[in-house]
Amino acid sequence: MKFVITNDDGYGEPGLESLLEAAQTLGPSIVAAPKEPHSFISHRVTVKEPLRVDQPETDRYIVYGSPADCTRLALKNLAPDADWVLAGINPGANLGNDVYQSGTVAAAREAAILGKRSLAVSQYVAPGQTIDWDAARHHAAQVLAALTEQDLAPGQFWNVNLPSPLPKAGDVPWRICPRDRHAHTYRFVKKGDWYHYDGTIHDRPHNRGSDVDVCFNGQIAVTRMEI
Repeated sequence: MKFVITNDDGYGEPGLESLLEAAQTLGPSIVAAPKEPHSFISHRVTVKEPLRVDQPETDRYIVYGSPADCTRLALKNLAPDADWVLAGINPGANLGNDVYQSGTVAAAREAAILGKRSLAVSQYVAPGQTIDWDAARHHAAQVLAALTEQDLAPGQFWNVNLPSPLPKAGDVPWRICPRDRHAHTYRFVKKGDWYHYDGTIHDRPHNRGSDVDVCFNGQIAVTRMEI
């Protein structure tokens, strides 16, 4: 298997490097990641301007575009023989309706649109916790090895959310579960002429057995997504 690795946080970020290391245990990989952070950019693509690409090292590309641009360029030009596109590891969950805002998930979705197998992986950060990237890499490698053996129908892709905190070693159970469909609880606070977003994902409403519920209760949430 050959992998394309991308993200929405930008080239050289620790989540990208952790996912690359996880993928390299299964097969050769190339990196095609955005030059700048593109969190919450969803599925934006560039069609009216040329895309600049830098290549600092062999099989590593910096794309001056969005996460979905990275997927498109990789599969059309940089690595058309790739079998999988992996996006992440995002520092923060992409659960429930987060998937419609996420540049990470959009990168995986674009691969599914183009007929490739793909996976987005994100790391939930519980209140008072920080990300242990070694632990995230370890568990991402385990779930990646398992999911590459699972069937995916055309137009499907995986969305994976790691719980918080994660043990450095051993196994964490993973469950295939549906995406929660509750809206976030949030408001806008007016300060002068500006409206400031005020909300939290940690106490969001959710259904029992959904991806939110599974991840918040310490298991790896795996959702089979459809384009």
